[in-house]
Amino acid sequence: MSMSVSADLTVRLRPVAEPDLAIFRRLRTEPGLIGLDWAGFSDAGAPARRFAVDGYLGEDDGRLVVEVEQEQAAAGIVSYTAGRYAGRASYWEIGIVLLPQWRGRGIGWRAQALLCDYLFHHSPAQRIQAGTHPENIAEQRALEKAGFQLEGVVRASEFRAGQWRDGYLYSRLRDDPSPWDQTPQV
Repeated sequence: MSMSVSADLTVRLRPVAEPDLAIFRRLRTEPGLIGLDWAGFSDAGAPARRFAVDGYLGEDDGRLVVEVEQEQAAAGIVSYTAGRYAGRASYWEIGIVLLPQWRGRGIGWRAQALLCDYLFHHSPAQRIQAGTHPENIAEQRALEKAGFQLEGVVRASEFRAGQWRDGYLYSRLRDDPSPWDQTPQV
């Protein structure tokens, strides 16, 4: 599963491999690496323990590596977690973190669109949702390019930097137009 960013860059998603655990450890121990989502230091050994259980390919949640094929370089990680509305309506909540050197190159929206394609193809979920910070304009644009629509503000949904903060909730439904049909291929 891959998508070209430009003539010289193609993004693909792949399962986590043992060498990728270094990125997971960095995300837990480098405060500035993930920007606004930093929630403090956490157990750097947890990624290896989770990888040993299921390779980050669980039934209700998982992680895939965002890779730039030509450079065989891991650019970041996408995540998915199962949720349920009204007891029967299952959905996925997705997230992404790109390493700083890969941001601003069109990789993020393509990775998130690829993840949606993967989840819609391999599960019956009708809905995929993603949250972001009101100040994260780049992620808002990426979600919109990936076919998501803004649903609204989720008030006081996150405790960060000593206070409760609002978030934006986006969604993409199975029947929404594909971003591949609306975005010119580069």
